[in-house]
Amino acid sequence: MALERGNLEDSFLTVAEVAEMLKLNQQTVRNWIDQGSLPALRVGRRVRIRRSDLERLLEEGSTAGPRSSASGGGPSAEDFWGGEPVGLAESRTEDPEQTGTGNGHASNANGHTSQPSD
Repeated sequence: MALERGNLEDSFLTVAEVAEMLKLNQQTVRNWIDQGSLPALRVGRRVRIRRSDLERLLEEGSTAGPRSSASGGGPSAEDFWGGEPVGLAESRTEDPEQTGTGNGHASNANGHTSQPSD
């Protein structure tokens, strides 16, 4: 791959710089690179991102319409919420023997028990 003069004049950013600019975790930026969403140059263990590639990614993200699951981006909110209901959850009554207190007192999430009011 030959480097063109225009490519050399483009400034490069590190993963840390991109993450700081976008207020993201560095691992998120690395994930974008690994997924192919953000083009990057690897030189040994070092990774550099062309500023123009980052700007293009941000521009595409801000102008893109809703993504469909067919694009490989995973299920969309419409895929999740647009389906038919599968049924109602079964209600279950608490058996004192299964709750662990065995004393008929209700226990909250912290394990504290409250006595029934008379």
